[in-house]
Amino acid sequence: MSLSHRLGHRLGRQLREPRGWAGRLTGLAMRVVNDECNRLAVEALAIHATDTVLEVGCGPGHGLALAAAQAPNGRLYGVDRSAVMLEQAAARNRGAVRSGRLVLTTGAFDALPFADRSMDKVLAVNVAYFWDREGRVAREIRRVLRPSGTLALYVTDRATMAHWPFAGADTHIHWDEHSLASMLHAGGFPQATIEVWKVRLRGGVQGLVAVATTP
Repeated sequence: MSLSHRLGHRLGRQLREPRGWAGRLTGLAMRVVNDECNRLAVEALAIHATDTVLEVGCGPGHGLALAAAQAPNGRLYGVDRSAVMLEQAAARNRGAVRSGRLVLTTGAFDALPFADRSMDKVLAVNVAYFWDREGRVAREIRRVLRPSGTLALYVTDRATMAHWPFAGADTHIHWDEHSLASMLHAGGFPQATIEVWKVRLRGGVQGLVAVATTP
């Protein structure tokens, strides 16, 4: 394994579950890199003022801050596998945490620590690379969504990911429009409610936004 491949693999593992000082630096980078992605996904989610919103893989909390602004009378939850990310999310959203409007918790994406039909909206930005192709995580999200609830997610398209040494197949699942829609359908979202479209970000990055709704 070459040095560049080893370094890329280590960065890929940090993106999957940030830890230690390197994880803290990764979180700081996420705030910048994910800004446009977060805005696109939150816009697609169409959050209402009183919604209960969950972010799966909340990272350093920028997406939660955007969601909180859209749901001033709602409640927000963030779940992440990384304690480092939850620390940064709490700092970024200190006011909402202190008021009790935002609750942050550690948890596995395929065993979400929330009751059935407890969420109106679910947000997931740059995290589906670490799910599964069979739809187990999507099925958990489907479980916690209320009827007519919505999931909105963003991932970078596989055509762009293929050029990033830190996003190899050993640490990331690469998605295209078809495979992303198939995964959501496997997770229990009706085919007719799933929409996936391409977006173009700064630097020529090609991304995918997906929305799926429960019946």
